[in-house]
Amino acid sequence: MKKYILSFLLIGSISFAQKLTIEETVTGPRKYAPTSLVGQQWRKDSKSITYLSADLSNLLEKSAANGWKENTLATKAEFEAALKTKFPTEEFALRTFPFSITWQSINTFETEIASKTKNYKVIYNVATKQITSEIGYSKEGSQAKFASNNNVAWLKDNNIRITTNTKTIEVTNDENPAIVNGSDYVHRQEFGIDRGMWWNASGTQLAYYRKDETMVGNYPIINWNEREAVNKDIKYPMAGMTSENVTVVVFDVATGKKVTLQTGEPKEQYLTMVSWEPTGKYIFVGILNRDQNHLKFNKYDAATGAFVKTLFEEKASTWVEPQHALTFVPNNPNQFIYQTDFYGFNQMYLYTTDGKLLKNLGFNDVVVTNILGFDASYSKINYIGTANNGLDRQLYQVDLKSGKTMQLTTISGTHNASVSSDGTMVLDQYSNATTPNEIAILNIKNKMANTSLVKAENPFTGKIDMPKIELVTLTAADGKTPLNGRIIYPSNFDATKKYPVMVYVYGGSHAQLVTNKWLSGAGYFDIYMAQQGYVVFTLDNRGSDARGKKFCDVNHRILGVNEMADQMKGVAFLKSKAFVDADKIGVFGWSFGGFMTTSLLTSQPETFKVGVAGGPVIDWKYYEIMYGERYMDTPQDNAEGYAKTSLLDKVKNLKGRLLIIHGAQDPVVVQQHSMNFIEASIKAGKQVDYFLYPNHEHNVGGRDRIHMYAKIADYFDVHLKK
Repeated sequence: MKKYILSFLLIGSISFAQKLTIEETVTGPRKYAPTSLVGQQWRKDSKSITYLSADLSNLLEKSAANGWKENTLATKAEFEAALKTKFPTEEFALRTFPFSITWQSINTFETEIASKTKNYKVIYNVATKQITSEIGYSKEGSQAKFASNNNVAWLKDNNIRITTNTKTIEVTNDENPAIVNGSDYVHRQEFGIDRGMWWNASGTQLAYYRKDETMVGNYPIINWNEREAVNKDIKYPMAGMTSENVTVVVFDVATGKKVTLQTGEPKEQYLTMVSWEPTGKYIFVGILNRDQNHLKFNKYDAATGAFVKTLFEEKASTWVEPQHALTFVPNNPNQFIYQTDFYGFNQMYLYTTDGKLLKNLGFNDVVVTNILGFDASYSKINYIGTANNGLDRQLYQVDLKSGKTMQLTTISGTHNASVSSDGTMVLDQYSNATTPNEIAILNIKNKMANTSLVKAENPFTGKIDMPKIELVTLTAADGKTPLNGRIIYPSNFDATKKYPVMVYVYGGSHAQLVTNKWLSGAGYFDIYMAQQGYVVFTLDNRGSDARGKKFCDVNHRILGVNEMADQMKGVAFLKSKAFVDADKIGVFGWSFGGFMTTSLLTSQPETFKVGVAGGPVIDWKYYEIMYGERYMDTPQDNAEGYAKTSLLDKVKNLKGRLLIIHGAQDPVVVQQHSMNFIEASIKAGKQVDYFLYPNHEHNVGGRDRIHMYAKIADYFDVHLKK
């Protein structure tokens, strides 16, 4: 009898759609992921695509030659057998077929793999089922960079090692940990820096960053897990204080000779966009002054380190922000593509290696987000760029000679697309507000789909009762700039009722929260809160990403001021809705969003009743030089701006309930920000709630993130909803 009762209860429980659980705010993106292909890409020199099987154990293929029918190219077992043959004494523990592969030819791909003792890069032939090439380096190595001749440079702590086919070379041996060689953590990874070592085309010389931060003070980060708490010092150059000194060194593998590029004075400058000329004779480096308003793009002799010439310069009254290394035209070593937003939008320009501008490759107000590469003739370049006021991502192709641009994808949405080697087909994956995921093969000539590979169903149907998500357009506080917003309505929405509001905010540069893709860019916590009865609203104010440089320039020297003005336009929009309870508006944000949250509660205390600020910047003089001085200049040069944006003296305005959350190990927005705000709150007689995650840095991850979201939801429920 009990068995039948249990069966009835189970049937009843699954026959109705449910709300997300608090656990699913973290696990939901995997659990409810739309059907897709894993790792799909074009197979080189073919009209075939490859991807992994659903269980990740096989490499599969679909080809135009067989009507896009699925067949198996290689299996995990075959790859493991090849590893065993190539490395009979090594032990590998593969859970899946290699996830990240790069096709080198129609039959070979390269991938990185780790044994119990070494890290390897191997080339595997899917036709012969053999590993045809390999290079290994020590398991303790990090940030490996492989050369065309199979040399590999890697880091051991703060020093560089190079492993060749015959030996391992000790390139640097600095004992002082404040001298850092070859690391990508230079200039705190601003200015597009994502690596610290660059091989020349032949693999005979290595250029690398040498960072000297001995002059930067030690900053304490406390680890509370030991029996006695342990201090871990980091180097954290704060705005207006002494910065690190960086040089670029060239090491010759054969001779062991080192040459330092003569990048000149002052030493407190930023070196970025490091690029080898294809011949290996010259190196190009962008030299940005500490004020970040004057860029010189210089050419250096790789053999002597001597300065050759400045190819061009960029100067601005706000800031110049280089973000991309050069892309050389493969069949013409004397030409390269340079990306810059200096003229309004991040776009491409074709130059000669002597600095002559050949062609502006920009198209309308499209912001280039990702260069995909050249066509087979190297006469055209494919890229992903923005459309629809920054909401969409589309695939474009531009002709290098004529500058004419063609948009290859047309359906409004966010496209992740690529072009086949022969330039006739597009592998197009896209989603939008109403489309979970579609993957198709398009014909470039007519831009029409001739083969549908995936057409995903709504993954929530019959499982989760999803709230309505709507994209809206508002006008900024300047009275003219359109802004993108997103509103998520409460579950079982009733327009005759009044609902509390959670505004989710970021607002800073290089981030965009509202997009035309599945769920419109909303996070699962946003959806969870809507299901709990909140109107959840997000607005990308001026200063955020994907809208061009002028869209960001408004925040120069006054971070947060115009951003808040735009957010208040969003609040006015909300208050115009009869279903919004204007007396119950709260705000939540992290990092720059934490700064915005705290700013809004202290500048608009009559509007915002509750706020949760995660990892908030409280005073920009406590933030690091590279990001902080770009937007605020130094405290010495912009005392008024720093005072205006500091929140330490504004806590006296606080009326609502504010919860500050911080990671005790945070090396990005150091805990000093929130601690000083708490001290100011005490002196002002204001009650502020504070919660630390002892073992987390700037973001709270893993299972602890579920705990964090539960705490935030509870805070809104207790202090705003009830």
